[in-house]
Amino acid sequence: MGKPNVGKSTLINFVVGKKVAIVTPRPQTTLKPILGVANLPDAQILFLDTPGIHRPRTRLGRAMVNSAIHTLGDADAVLFVVDVSRPPGEEDRRITNLLEEYVRGRVVAALNKMDRLRAEHVERNFTAYEQLTRPAKMMYTNALDGENIDKLTDLISELLPEAPAAFDDPSRFTDQTTQEMAAELVREKALLFTRQEVPHSIAVCIDEWQDADPQDEKPLVWIEAVIFVERKSQKPILIGRGGSMLKRIGTAAREDLERLLANHVYLGLRVKVRENWRDNPANLRELGLTR
Repeated sequence: MGKPNVGKSTLINFVVGKKVAIVTPRPQTTLKPILGVANLPDAQILFLDTPGIHRPRTRLGRAMVNSAIHTLGDADAVLFVVDVSRPPGEEDRRITNLLEEYVRGRVVAALNKMDRLRAEHVERNFTAYEQLTRPAKMMYTNALDGENIDKLTDLISELLPEAPAAFDDPSRFTDQTTQEMAAELVREKALLFTRQEVPHSIAVCIDEWQDADPQDEKPLVWIEAVIFVERKSQKPILIGRGGSMLKRIGTAAREDLERLLANHVYLGLRVKVRENWRDNPANLRELGLTR
């Protein structure tokens, strides 16, 4: 748990060793809790990557924050991820109040983005987070290169109960369906390539999926996906001149999908407008973002 854009998804991807959650420089990339299974030498840790805690302005934003808070009731421990290059802010304090209410002491704080921490701010920021998270154990981390992640998982394991492994299959690393992961990969590329022009009003839905036929000479997974935006003015940005942006998004997403599926992939993309879908309960349910 943590504020948006502190590196939660990057950290979990590193621990799990697979791309469980998409990552962009944009805050609020994670829209709902995502399970990542880390099989370590002495422990199996089930991480729930939660949306960043923020002040929501839309129905979707409220659903994101509520889903993150809801996970606390079932957690054996909480990994509180902060951007140590900056001192604690209002949202960090709000999160510690939630942790005190729900998990009381079963907290490890990851002081992430240590590579960005300026030398003159080390003592100030460390002391501020120490006071804020006490009695939580703390560890400096850099989720990009994995620095101190092994020490962090040791601290987490100390808080977890002894129990049978939840997943016996070592290849199982998430509870997401393949189609859900495919939709997220398309959304990731759309956010990455249009981040200056289009805000977080992008959603992706898989419209058609045909698995590869192993009897074919060149087996191919056939995927048709729709990218939804909120305003008509955003549609031409996603498409680009002569379809150039949509082709760029599709090419990058297809490369990731072929690695994920270990198969050749055809990916067809369309862009549709759904006015203010983030505040429409029916749209949020259809996209699997609320119940």
